[in-house]
Amino acid sequence: MPASAKHPAQNLEARREILKARAQALAREPKIAAEPEGRLEVLEFVLANERYALETAFVREVCALKELTPLPCTPSFILGIINIRGQILAVTDLKRFFHLPDKGLSDLNKVIILRRGGLEVGILADRVSGVRAVSVPEVQEPLPTLEGLSPDYLKGISREALIILDAEKILTDPRMIVHEEVELPSK
Repeated sequence: MPASAKHPAQNLEARREILKARAQALAREPKIAAEPEGRLEVLEFVLANERYALETAFVREVCALKELTPLPCTPSFILGIINIRGQILAVTDLKRFFHLPDKGLSDLNKVIILRRGGLEVGILADRVSGVRAVSVPEVQEPLPTLEGLSPDYLKGISREALIILDAEKILTDPRMIVHEEVELPSK
């Protein structure tokens, strides 16, 4: 005769204890897997045949560029505005923002939406490669000979020649806020 048949009350109590322990384990807050120290999670994208990256902490989402409405009286690097689910966002061309030379054909068919505080802006990209982790110790200081890009906007360059941009510096640049007023012709 099995031991469980001898004392059904003890067996039932043991099951309750097991179930109670399982319920407590499942009810605990899950531990958030922290990024290992020395790693930087970035979104990699291609712009004019160069590989760039931005910290994912500043990326809200990536979407396809469908319709772009030009916006008069804005700096040349602001190409226009888009409507993303009812939200109107300015779209910036980083090549123009950084005064980079136009080289190669460019599709500019993806919009990476960056966010910091209350400011959100879209930047154009030819292709988004995906999210990856970059080892911070392997990121080197940018070379002063890097064409067109000010070191102020760079976090560094990885061993694989991935140019890591400083999204916070881009978003806090005073040029991103347009305060220009247009005088309307008098009647």
